[in-house]
Amino acid sequence: MSVLFAGNPERAGQAGATQLLINPYARSSGMGGLNIASTYGIESIIINPAGIALTRRTEFIFSHTRWLVGSDININAFGFAQGFRNGGTLGVGVVAFDMGQFERTTIENPDGGLGYFSPTILNISLSYAKIFADDRIFVGATVKLIHESIPDAAANGVALDAGVQYRDKKNNFHLGVALRNIGPQMRYRGEGLSARVNTGGAGSTFTSAMHTPAASFEIPSVLLIGASYRIGIGGETEVRSREVGVSGTEAPKEPLFSIIPMLGFYAHSFQNNQLGGGVELRYKSYFMVRGAYLWEPDITNQEKAQNAFSGINLGATIELPFRTGENRYSSFGIDYSYRPTYFFNGTHSIGARLYI
Repeated sequence: MSVLFAGNPERAGQAGATQLLINPYARSSGMGGLNIASTYGIESIIINPAGIALTRRTEFIFSHTRWLVGSDININAFGFAQGFRNGGTLGVGVVAFDMGQFERTTIENPDGGLGYFSPTILNISLSYAKIFADDRIFVGATVKLIHESIPDAAANGVALDAGVQYRDKKNNFHLGVALRNIGPQMRYRGEGLSARVNTGGAGSTFTSAMHTPAASFEIPSVLLIGASYRIGIGGETEVRSREVGVSGTEAPKEPLFSIIPMLGFYAHSFQNNQLGGGVELRYKSYFMVRGAYLWEPDITNQEKAQNAFSGINLGATIELPFRTGENRYSSFGIDYSYRPTYFFNGTHSIGARLYI
């Protein structure tokens, strides 16, 4: 058991581009990202790209996150997905980090006075997912472009994600596996890594430009495994917010009330592994509340914990359908999540989605 959950804590802090592990979307972050098997729509781009295949028409999403309130870090995320008649779906996601302003300093001016700068951190994702085997198997993949920069220095990289979901005939039992952030090492390059130094010895005024190569760094790959089971209560009603699949002619059905317990496991390359469980309570597809706990070694010990988060995740969704044609419904939803932390004042995310 200790080996299973150990992960690689001795490598903590050795990876770069760790923003790839941050979930900026309000719906899935309210479950701590444990909806590996049941995530659907363009938000799946951050958890398991296979779930994007559930968008059969057009979907837009925008989310804003106040990360570690008090740190002045904000995250904006945008996503777009378009379904096709062949059962495939194309998705695009953009995540931009606002890190605030920093005073600019140099070796000659260590006290500043040279103005301010804002770092740039940007992730752009392109995904494709497809439905197979009578709407029971979903497969997806994502290519991510990673950009980080400060004045006169930048690092660029690429990463791949892949995922699969299985759903039984009644759409109750879900199983999902995803592998994220697989890619080559990254390295900072630019004029900011150069400086003029005295190479003529004592008393000399001769200087020349010297370049110091930056060390390369790996990106934080992670394996996700999850399962969920929907327990329906009450009679079935037609789904008016989205189609479940592409085969068949009958309108999809859903229970009046649903209880959906979920389990998930995160196998990290550069930190402790994580195991979690949660539950989502749903009234049709209109109203949802959710909560989860994500456990890792020493998570309850503030002094030893490697994670600023306490492990608790809470969220809610309101999604309202509206008629856009004969026997055709679209939906507009608002999502919110809160994740308490040991430091600062927690993390809040709010998002809006439109399915047309």
